[in-house]
Amino acid sequence: MWHRRQVLGLIGAAALPALPAAAMPRRSLTARAGMARLAPADMPETAIWGYDALVPGPELRVKQGGRVTVDFVNALDQPSTVHWHGIRIANAMDGVPGLTQEAVAPGASFTYDFTAPDAGTYWYHSHERSWEQMARGLYGPLIVEEAEPPEVDRDLTVMLDDWRLTQEAAIDQASFGAMHDRAHAGRIGNWVTANGDGEAVEPVRRHERLRLRLCNAANARVFELALNGLAGWVIALDGQPVPPELVTGLLTLAPAQRIELIVDVTAGEGTEAALAVTERDGAYAAVLYPVDGSARAEPLPAPAALPPNPVAPPGDLAGALAADLVMEGGAMGNMAAAMHGGRRMEIRDLVAEGYAWAFNGTAGIPEAPLVEAALGQTVRLKMVNSTAWPHAMHLHGHHFQEVTGGRAQGPLRDTLLVGRSQTVEIAFLADNPGDWMLHCHMLEHAAAGMMTWLRVT
Repeated sequence: MWHRRQVLGLIGAAALPALPAAAMPRRSLTARAGMARLAPADMPETAIWGYDALVPGPELRVKQGGRVTVDFVNALDQPSTVHWHGIRIANAMDGVPGLTQEAVAPGASFTYDFTAPDAGTYWYHSHERSWEQMARGLYGPLIVEEAEPPEVDRDLTVMLDDWRLTQEAAIDQASFGAMHDRAHAGRIGNWVTANGDGEAVEPVRRHERLRLRLCNAANARVFELALNGLAGWVIALDGQPVPPELVTGLLTLAPAQRIELIVDVTAGEGTEAALAVTERDGAYAAVLYPVDGSARAEPLPAPAALPPNPVAPPGDLAGALAADLVMEGGAMGNMAAAMHGGRRMEIRDLVAEGYAWAFNGTAGIPEAPLVEAALGQTVRLKMVNSTAWPHAMHLHGHHFQEVTGGRAQGPLRDTLLVGRSQTVEIAFLADNPGDWMLHCHMLEHAAAGMMTWLRVT
């Protein structure tokens, strides 16, 4: 029997292939304040910010190659934008203030209009003061459906998040921007939700086949997930199909990453299956799946691979444009100084302005791009993590592969977890023109200096 945690801890226009498909009906999304039932029923509701006052925001679905038109309305008292995470999108629609558009002022609106070229699981979220606005709930799923989806009984999205709540189930606003979080692991919460529910339950049937779309919307928490009473195969990572691989251990889901699974319910009738979060003090159910009845007498055969997306792989690495990205700083990082705002600053002065990290000796967005690549050029980027902390590195507008053994291989990703003291190399084809952000998706790390950009001309 699975048990819940009952007590909250104390707070200490791109040149991309267009596929003919029906457009998603035009709709609006309004960022505004609301109330959500995050904590158990015997506690108060939580004041949040959400798209249409919902956490997560409305699930948007469109067929592959279909057009997405969203009128974003900002009803907050802060500027905001919407970033469409993982979509190979026209640069002007990427939603990065100061790089691709001006932030949308309170009371103003902006229309996002783009084509979704790749099937898969994606999401949308604020990219202005994201360390605060996402922690208050400004995110939602964007699902791009295949022309012929795999045969499953149900297709379910699971957006995982953690919240830093007080004993009254209110968001701990006093800790927003805390330097300790910025210089350490980031803002780690004390209450985990699945689709905004701290006690999520989804009734299932024995031998039912589910497509689970997992997304980590947390500011900084790396989820280690286990399947209990479920037999599952990984079929896609960050929206890009992979050969089906049977799950035999824990699934690591870093901030902003997505994992798609095909799972069969193997737990017996009258028992419970679970998507479990594992931590040092044990495992607990993020989603509980009580089994009532049977979908069929026998389990279905193993799933087939999804059709590939039209993502061009990296070209010849021998002629690639190469660059290095060295991650520095943070607690126990021994960074003495870095460039910021065009001048060299000692670490104590950087910390006084909220900075604790640097890329290649610069804290915050540099004036010049890390890489300036010609359209169609392959880029090799070596990322050296010289810090004491992991970093979830996200590249906008493109998908990349890791370089191992002198070859670009393995799954296409848009977000990669780089462990402390680890060096990894990635490669991608620069086939989407514009200025593109590259940053750590531990949101406090980005705010405290881990941001740079690339230009595709």
